[in-house]
Amino acid sequence: MLPKHSIKFKVEEEVTRDNVPIAIRVRDLMDKEVESIDAAESVAEAVSAMIRSKVWSLLVVTQGLPQGVVTERDVLRRCVNRGLPPDKVKVGAIMSSPLITIDPDATVREAMSLMVRKDVRRLYVVERGKVVGRLTQTRLFQSNFDLMLSLSGLTGAL
Repeated sequence: MLPKHSIKFKVEEEVTRDNVPIAIRVRDLMDKEVESIDAAESVAEAVSAMIRSKVWSLLVVTQGLPQGVVTERDVLRRCVNRGLPPDKVKVGAIMSSPLITIDPDATVREAMSLMVRKDVRRLYVVERGKVVGRLTQTRLFQSNFDLMLSLSGLTGAL
């Protein structure tokens, strides 16, 4: 007969195994493909790029350097809601700035905390001064849900 094990988690502490911290890092979950658009492009072009790429945010750049982010929310609130013509308004005029960033070696817990504190739905992952990825609330929720399902299956099998 197999011994019965229970796995207990505390929100305030990291999960450990044999006194070694187990933490999921931002780099493990981030999207490595980051779509971008030049700040001088029109909002209409940004919307087309979002639809083509199947994303709801674009990194806004000027001369290749990150300046901010434009999201579907920015388009709706700062352009459409004000009756501004999307083909005339520049992305740089409606983008959210500054860019909220995180280190790829930060924990998922740190990422979630930063999102809540800054009231954002996505973080851009920066390593050695370069954007290397993006982490969204949706991805965090999905990964946490998958982990819970896996753990529930594991504890049911023990």
